[in-house]
Amino acid sequence: MRIISGRWKGHGLNVLRGRGIRPTSDRVREAWMSALGDKLTTARILDLFAGSGALGLEALSRGAASATFVESAKDPLRILTANIELLGAQSECKIVRADAFQFLKKPVEVFDLALADPPYVGEAARRLVEHFLRKPFAKELWLEHPWRKNLTLPGDARTRRYGDTALTTIPNPL
Repeated sequence: MRIISGRWKGHGLNVLRGRGIRPTSDRVREAWMSALGDKLTTARILDLFAGSGALGLEALSRGAASATFVESAKDPLRILTANIELLGAQSECKIVRADAFQFLKKPVEVFDLALADPPYVGEAARRLVEHFLRKPFAKELWLEHPWRKNLTLPGDARTRRYGDTALTTIPNPL
C-alpha cells in the first residue's frame, strides 16, 4: 500500500497482514480522495477504525491540516504509529486508543470530515450511521461499507459503488 497523491505521493505504508484484514484498495482510496477534492484543504480529519491510517494519511498528504486516528487494537496501533513516523507527520496527527463508539460517546469536537472504514462483518456501519444522525461529529461522514449492506440512510446521502465496495457520504443533519 502506498500514498497515492500529494506531498507524500509514492511513499509506501506498513500494513497489517492476515485473515480478516481488508485495507481500503488503492482504487477506492483514489476515488474517495478525488471525490473529497478541495474539501481536504486545511480540513480537520477524524479517521475512525483507522487501522494502518492510510485514509487519514492520504488526506494529510493532499492538504488536510490535521488527523485524529481512532483505533482500539494493539497491532494496528503499532502499524499506525510506524506509518506516522515514517512520513514525519507526528505534529499533524493525534492517535486515540479507543473503540470508535466509546470515543464518540464522549463530547467530541465537530471535525470537518469523518472518514470511516468499519469492519464489514457485523453492524458497525449501521451503528455509525445511526450515531451520526443523532449526534453528528463532523460536517460530513464518509463511510466505506459492503455494497450489499442494507443501511438506512437519509435522503441527502450519496452512495458510489466500486465493485463490491460502496462509499456513502452523509452531510451533517443539523
